[in-house]
Amino acid sequence: MTDSKSHDLKTQESRVMAVDEWLDRWKEGKIGFHQDQVHKLLKKHLDAILDGRKKIRWFFPLCGKAVDMKWLADMGHSIVGVDVSKIAIKEFFTDQNLPYTEEPVPAIPGAKAFKSSDGKISLYNCNLYDFCSSIAGKFDGIWDRGSLVAINPSDRQRYATLIVSLMTKDCRYLLDTLLYNPSLYKGPPFYVPDDAVADLFGKMCNIQMLESVDALTERQKAWGIDYFTEKVHLLTLTS
Repeated sequence: MTDSKSHDLKTQESRVMAVDEWLDRWKEGKIGFHQDQVHKLLKKHLDAILDGRKKIRWFFPLCGKAVDMKWLADMGHSIVGVDVSKIAIKEFFTDQNLPYTEEPVPAIPGAKAFKSSDGKISLYNCNLYDFCSSIAGKFDGIWDRGSLVAINPSDRQRYATLIVSLMTKDCRYLLDTLLYNPSLYKGPPFYVPDDAVADLFGKMCNIQMLESVDALTERQKAWGIDYFTEKVHLLTLTS
């Protein structure tokens, strides 16, 4: 890692968002990170994840109430998501007009699983790090938008280990990262350069950068930053 990149990462490495802070954002409706439309980079690169496959199992880490989940379920895919906010999960089913059931998760004390009546979507209300493949199996596709960039920087290695443990051997993992000047904004979302992606996943995965786009809007300008780049990477397990 270059000195400048290392220095940039150090500006945020001690930043911690407590779980209660995320829960409060949902309670207060401070969810500017939520998008009402299916993410355009997911739409554009969907074929790269599917790779000719139909009706695959998708994982959404820190899923919130992402409309992308319903979009994929409507194509016949099955969806599993995890989020610490029960408000987010309930709002997803309400917003999408989906009837659902609620049940405990025996392996995780206090956790609940919210499942659509058609069985296509299962959202787990628990701490992400309490989730594992023994609870809901492994996945053929992962869409990571607003997850790696949201977790505390000090938890990234733990996060990467978990994500890799949830990948089937043919899993295709689409990772969305953000670049900006971290000395101007403390996050979240956090700055995650390509070097950090390589450090986290390079020993276990092949990494292909699919696209880099200028994503600066008035929202980010209000944070005091002068550039905001969004990148999507395709990760596959090394054989």
